[in-house]
Amino acid sequence: MAYKSMYKNEIARAAGVSTATFRTWMKSDKQALETMGITPRQQLLPPVAVRYLCEKYDIDISQ
Repeated sequence: MAYKSMYKNEIARAAGVSTATFRTWMKSDKQALETMGITPRQQLLPPVAVRYLCEKYDIDISQ
């Protein structure tokens, strides 16, 4: 599957959780995301981060 850049709220919606819950999930992955160049305030996530989060949390974004 080819991943594309997505906003945090889009990924949260696909996961079936609130944006606040999704941000909490991201906090537990802070170090890995920082390695990818992702900052906590960043809203648009690049494909590499989208792939990482979708694979880790088993989120289906193919809808």
